[in-house]
Amino acid sequence: MPAERPISTYIPPEKCILVGVDTGLEERSVESSLDELARLANTAGADPIARLTQRLDHPNSKTFLGSGKVLELKELADSLKADVIIFDVELTPSQQANLEIAVGRSYKIIDRTALILDIFGLHATTHEGKIQVQMAQLQYLYPRLRGMWAHLAKDKTRGGIGSRFGQGESQLEVDRRLIRKRISVLRDELAHLETTRSTQQKSRYESDTFRVSLAGYTNAGKSTLLNQLTGADVYVQDQLFATLDPTSRVLELPGGRQIIVSDTVGFVQKLPTTLVEAFKSTLSEVAHAHLILKVVDATDENREHELKAVDETLDAIHAHDIPVIVVYNKCDLLDEIELEALQHRYPHALFVSAQTGWGIDTLIDRLSRTAAARDTTVSVIIPFSNARLVQDCHTRGRIIQEECKEDGYHITAEVPPALAGQLMPYSIDKDTDTAQEPA
Repeated sequence: MPAERPISTYIPPEKCILVGVDTGLEERSVESSLDELARLANTAGADPIARLTQRLDHPNSKTFLGSGKVLELKELADSLKADVIIFDVELTPSQQANLEIAVGRSYKIIDRTALILDIFGLHATTHEGKIQVQMAQLQYLYPRLRGMWAHLAKDKTRGGIGSRFGQGESQLEVDRRLIRKRISVLRDELAHLETTRSTQQKSRYESDTFRVSLAGYTNAGKSTLLNQLTGADVYVQDQLFATLDPTSRVLELPGGRQIIVSDTVGFVQKLPTTLVEAFKSTLSEVAHAHLILKVVDATDENREHELKAVDETLDAIHAHDIPVIVVYNKCDLLDEIELEALQHRYPHALFVSAQTGWGIDTLIDRLSRTAAARDTTVSVIIPFSNARLVQDCHTRGRIIQEECKEDGYHITAEVPPALAGQLMPYSIDKDTDTAQEPA
């Protein structure tokens, strides 16, 4: 008797068609934007098999595309047996509903925002991250409920048995009420988690430890850079939005000073406002930094537009006034001429390869000098009974001179303002070379 064949568990990726409109107003070309949309689709597990573009001065208010193009889209989807149609914009609820009717309900029609929300849902791992994504998804879904129940609402107008109950509107209102309630519960839970996060952050802020945040376009190599700087083992993958949850690690600089380096979610063009709002507590790691390392993919032809997208998100979280160092990453993939041209064009930026470690020493030196720029030089005699302050001088500052004498530790160091205030009672009287009496 022949052996039975094993059942395949392979699920083929959904075939998708990408749709974009060129209005002539965008700084980035429609093809370049669709290239990024294709990468987003790949990240979500779909297979882009075709593209459709149209030149329009103004998108059609009913179907986004012109009527002729909608018909062309239907024919293309039918001929390729596509599963999903993805628009490179955020469709209005009515546009999405009208397109589903015109193209056919057998196809899933989604927009860029829904795609990004789906990717965030796939990659959220922590409890807080999952709550943030779910709240953003519900806020996106809420105004689109009417279209989802349009078939029931339509039945109501036909009259006859059952029509008087208004089942479409009733179900719509039930769902809306459930979503409003769920959003309220999630918002309260996020507020509780934010309070916990604020308490944890407060201890770091009060210690005045120098804090550096990595910000940049998604897939610019921020997590790889964090790993290279701190020896961390943060998850790294060549895909968009591989990292959602904030990660902070300690970096020990030459001389012993310790600073905190944090990585968080990457940015992207047209990042949904609901996501920015939901992730504000997470992004506060960036907003409360002393310094932002703006990481850029040196090999990306659209790096200028990506930098602008990063700046817009930093503005949205009120982080635009924080000092910035621009770091061009992946320089190992450039040839010598390309690298020299980039260095000539951006003389104040730093150029590194987080993958190979090239240029990292220069970056660490810049971090050391930037952290020290806010320091105060103190000369103190710390009693043996307060050795903790000696340790603080080593980990939070830079020791210039240290000597152990009968009356305590004689230290001259450069330390941050908060630590300088704690050391003030032990400062040395220059005329007598003895410690002042604490008040």
